[in-house]
Amino acid sequence: MTVRAEFYSRLKEIVGASTLEIALPDKATVSDLIQQLLSEYPKLRDFQNSMLFGIGVEFVEKKHTLRDGNVIAIMPPVQGG
Repeated sequence: MTVRAEFYSRLKEIVGASTLEIALPDKATVSDLIQQLLSEYPKLRDFQNSMLFGIGVEFVEKKHTLRDGNVIAIMPPVQGG
């Protein structure tokens, strides 16, 4: 399956893009997605315990099972303007 990860604030700077299309096995969880991202972008480790994840208008936990085509927002804990 493929999901689209959207990055915000400092996380966007670390991965060098605001969005990435990511291939994952069926029934992958947010945690699986994060592990894959951490292997590709080790600097994300500084934020791994404080990241927030959203699908649609709801925040989700790391154990949330993803579906093909999900768009998941990955944010640092504080957003400001």
